[in-house]
Amino acid sequence: MAMPPIAARSTRQFLRQVLLFRFRGFCASACWQWLMKRHIGIIPVPAYGLILACLSALVALEKLPSELPVLIAALAVVGFTCFEIGARMPVLRHMGGPVIVTLLLPSCLTHHQWLPTDLIVSIRELWAATNILYLFCILVIAGCLLGMDRQVLIKGIVRFCVPVVAGSVTAALAGTATGVGFGLSAHDTFFFIVVPIMAGGIGEGAIPLTIGYAALLQQPQGQLFAQVVPAIVLGNLGAISGAAILHRVSRSWSQDTQAWLTTADNTTLLCRKAVPIEHIAAAATIAISLYFAGLVIQHFTGLPAPIGMLGFAVLIKLLGAVPTHLEHGAHWNYRFFACAVSYPLLCGVGITLMPWDAVIAALSPVHLVTALVTVLVLMTTGFLVGRWTGLPAIESALVNACHSGMGSVGDLAILTAANRLPLMPFAQLATRIGGALTVMVALLLLSQGV
Repeated sequence: MAMPPIAARSTRQFLRQVLLFRFRGFCASACWQWLMKRHIGIIPVPAYGLILACLSALVALEKLPSELPVLIAALAVVGFTCFEIGARMPVLRHMGGPVIVTLLLPSCLTHHQWLPTDLIVSIRELWAATNILYLFCILVIAGCLLGMDRQVLIKGIVRFCVPVVAGSVTAALAGTATGVGFGLSAHDTFFFIVVPIMAGGIGEGAIPLTIGYAALLQQPQGQLFAQVVPAIVLGNLGAISGAAILHRVSRSWSQDTQAWLTTADNTTLLCRKAVPIEHIAAAATIAISLYFAGLVIQHFTGLPAPIGMLGFAVLIKLLGAVPTHLEHGAHWNYRFFACAVSYPLLCGVGITLMPWDAVIAALSPVHLVTALVTVLVLMTTGFLVGRWTGLPAIESALVNACHSGMGSVGDLAILTAANRLPLMPFAQLATRIGGALTVMVALLLLSQGV
């Protein structure tokens, strides 16, 4: 048989190579597109890999800068990695695993010095210098409040006060009785376990509480602070787990709670509107201006600035003083921070504010049972009293759970675990105002020799 001409064979080889090249290019493009659609948290896999590789190289070269973009990238990678780990852990993933792991794993890694020292130091300096947690809370609280239906807000403030007060009283009695049943004194159980859990967190709760204790008991404030921190940590973790369980229960409960929640933050309406970036930025300046007003009030009254800001935000919402387009902008500020910032921020909290030693110390069986009973009774009372007052029972229980949280940090963790961040304004009312009243009552009782 005659061989094909050389020119014909060359043409066929050329066409075969072109087709093979195009096929390989198509496969590479399809693979890249597939990777870009896969995420670690919210980070596309290629971007995640690039950030991780660059961070590793900078750490190995001991050239890790303390620039803000580097720290944000590091918190995002670590935070969303912890999120993915918690979301895939059996059993724990149904009990707030992503939030718990994002809080505790960075704390453990920091304690054992398994994270780069330069990175830890830079993150702590950023935290101390910027107080970035307050920025998050400012925009989330203002966004939730201003995007909320006005009538729902009015009814919610009035109704949520009853479950919080009832829950505080019953939880104090039940928690104290539990501690006494395990051999602790009623005095130590109430003042060093139950009260710290409901005092409003570390900064606004434990610190002023132990300062008052030190003055009344004539003991070092640092020693007293170390005694109350384990109860706060354990109570907060119990509330996170309880919130996650309630979230799972609410899926099969009824549609009423979700309908109420959707109405409360006006999500369905606002998500359909295209909001200009100018309105979003303007709404952010309104939120910050309210915080400035809270700082001025704090100077004259000693009331923490977030409480003052919360009061001003409620007031202008009740008065209808903010135009609708700015309410929409505030809502989108909330959505952005809730989606993109929550888990990196929780990672930073674990590194800077969550001492691993305190977590380990909180694992005493007596403290464990007493704290869990306190939180359980607090949430159960909120559930039952909420139904009696006409509130959605799940949401009422969650607001009561935030009364046992670690301030804004705890509210963020609890509501994130329950997928209920629109409840942040009510959670702040329970945490801030409920915590302040708890501290005042405890110091009053202690001063009377109780």
